[in-house]
Amino acid sequence: MTMSLVSAGGVSLFGRRQGGRVPVSRPRWRPRAALVEARPKANGSVAVQLFRADRAEDLQAEARAMARAANASVYSPELLSRKYGSSPIQVLHRTLEIVVALGSFAFKLLLDQRYGMLDQYKRKRAAELRRIFTRLGPTFVKLGQGLSTRPDICPPEYLEELAQLQDALPTFPDEDAFSCIERELGMPLDTIYSSISPSPIAAASLGQVYKAQLKYSGQIVAVKVQRPGIEEAIGLDFYLIRGLGLFINKYVDIITSDVVALIDEFARRVYQELNYVQEGQNARRFRMLYADKKDILVPDIFWDYTSGKVLTMEWVDGVKLNEQDAIERQGLKVLDLVNTGIQCSLRQLLEYGYFHADPHPGNLLATPDGKLAFLDFGMMSETPEEARSAIIGHVVHMVNRDYEAMARDYYALDFLSPDVDVSPIVPALRDFFDDALNYTVSELNFKTLVDGLGAVLYQYPFNVPAYYALILRSLTVLEGLALYADPNFKVLAASYPYFAKRLLTDPNPYLRDALIELLFKDGRFRWNRLENLLVQGRKDRDFSAKDALQPVLKLLLAPDGEELRTLVIKEAVRVTEAIMLGSLIDTYKSLPEFVRALIPNSSTSRPLVLSDTELGSMLELRDQVYRIWVLLRSSENFDPALLQPILQVLQQPEARTLGGRVVGGISQRLAARLLQQVLRTPTTGFTSIS
Repeated sequence: MTMSLVSAGGVSLFGRRQGGRVPVSRPRWRPRAALVEARPKANGSVAVQLFRADRAEDLQAEARAMARAANASVYSPELLSRKYGSSPIQVLHRTLEIVVALGSFAFKLLLDQRYGMLDQYKRKRAAELRRIFTRLGPTFVKLGQGLSTRPDICPPEYLEELAQLQDALPTFPDEDAFSCIERELGMPLDTIYSSISPSPIAAASLGQVYKAQLKYSGQIVAVKVQRPGIEEAIGLDFYLIRGLGLFINKYVDIITSDVVALIDEFARRVYQELNYVQEGQNARRFRMLYADKKDILVPDIFWDYTSGKVLTMEWVDGVKLNEQDAIERQGLKVLDLVNTGIQCSLRQLLEYGYFHADPHPGNLLATPDGKLAFLDFGMMSETPEEARSAIIGHVVHMVNRDYEAMARDYYALDFLSPDVDVSPIVPALRDFFDDALNYTVSELNFKTLVDGLGAVLYQYPFNVPAYYALILRSLTVLEGLALYADPNFKVLAASYPYFAKRLLTDPNPYLRDALIELLFKDGRFRWNRLENLLVQGRKDRDFSAKDALQPVLKLLLAPDGEELRTLVIKEAVRVTEAIMLGSLIDTYKSLPEFVRALIPNSSTSRPLVLSDTELGSMLELRDQVYRIWVLLRSSENFDPALLQPILQVLQQPEARTLGGRVVGGISQRLAARLLQQVLRTPTTGFTSIS
């Protein structure tokens, strides 16, 4: 049976074949929908491709949809306070409803624990919690959806039950839905669709979805219709939750973050989900930014059949990302799709800053042709530009155990005001991360790091921005999805190639400085770090060998790059010496013994006075440089022309001066070697020059 999924008010839905639905034929052509899609050309320019109709007509259709949604509600704490502050009985009734429902459930869990029945009744309690969330309404349904993606928090029985909140909620009457469509679009139903399913394909927290065929084109579409009375239901809940937040801000000192601000941000996003025209605009923007990748699919939006409470979009066939067996029956791998989701999420968070803030399993579908389809664009958020670079730098500083730099990152991340002294934070970071980083990057667990960092945040005057909470939600959901398929999956290991690529190629000054900090320590260049960055960066599909290290090269010749030039000159001398002497040693070993005996102070294994330690260090340095060159040459898009920018830079006057200093340094080192070789008396043990 074909599985089809669409989105219904914050949740993607598992479609089922419906008996009695009018059969539909293949669409004759594709009508207009999303306007443009940006794709890079080979020459680096961006080609704008018009879809279905011309730009003007599509914009006019969108404008008409916006006019239909002119009266859509927006979140306003002041309006909610005025509305429910004068209705104490209604507020008290809802409060008691919530307290009784959740309190009775907690009491049953305590009894189960006391009598040793927790495991025996786990399935039963999970079903009860699902029913409680369903009965309490959309706000708690969304809470349950979040918990359903966290196998590290909830037992499997709870995960299975709460997963039903994504696509198996009670429906509202079809008559109300069809009346809403006609009222919102201003047209009779039979003039819009040649067929529509007589009952919902599925229902979710904010609406329910029908499968239909557009009459004018034959296009198969998903029609999402908002639940009646939804604004009243979530408005009262957010009034109560915000009141709790005010209480916490005032009386709970252990929580230093502005809880009310976090609640307001979340409520604002939920209210945006109630405006389906806004969701359509979000989908268009998301498509333009991220659907240029062949493995990402974003459905089109049909503006002529969209309003504040009705959304018409392209139908997407697929399987929810947590249905591993169904995905594998199609010849696909869950982890491949999760990795695609992680790479796309990293682009969202750290390149353009516009990201999907609700990527639960129902909103991520595996299509039959192996694409990852994103659905439900009601809840979106943005990462400030400065914070994007700071996040990448923060990860680099963490891996590098540079806790002073990590603490300073919190200014750029807007966690701390500039007048806060970060020096007391450094020991706390060191205490936690020194233990966490005893593991390799591939072994680090994202949740462990988040929990540990959270413990640090609570001890100091941090103010966590609302966007950061949504980023954590997005990444933890993706890690939770991966854990379904592989309990040992680590989202940081899958993400690190992206960080390495950005660090090696991004000209952003913040990232350029972070790269220099990573590569140089105590005046020495750490070739092993560069090699590791290249190994990881090459795993990213967009890695370009041509762009690697170009930002550092430009800084090297900049007026303010003298400190870096001094380090590079010193390292260039070391590398050149290692290559030259290493080659000399290899040549020496190939000579007959009687020829070797003619060289002063030589031994049977080496022509120079070198200790075993110095010789080993020199050969290791040479081998590391060779390995790095091989990594660059073996890159998929390697072109010898990548050296051309370097040669061009070296022709500049500053570069010629730099080259002269390097040659001078090499000459001095080789002269010292020669004098040591000629003048030093042979001994049984060899010593190195300083």
